[in-house]
Amino acid sequence: MTSPGGAQAERTGLAWRRTALASAACTVLLLHSAAQRHWGVSLVPVVLAAVTSALLAGVGARRERALRTEKPAAMSPILPAVASLAVTVTAASVAVLH
Repeated sequence: MTSPGGAQAERTGLAWRRTALASAACTVLLLHSAAQRHWGVSLVPVVLAAVTSALLAGVGARRERALRTEKPAAMSPILPAVASLAVTVTAASVAVLH
């Protein structure tokens, strides 16, 4: 007997991890940019990006775990929506402050 979710859960988990890793890479680039601009208000997008990266990693882990259970509908759609909102707010702060 295979585990619930199987390949779908694995693919979903990998996609969320890749997204979190890409977000972390953007955070590092924003950190570099903020350092070149002598910090100040440029630090706001860095903090938002770091929180977004952590949120993406956490939601991804929870989503993968939910898909591996017997009842994959156990995860609320609110968490991915919050992660999407965090990405949008972070991008808007970069557009406004950089």
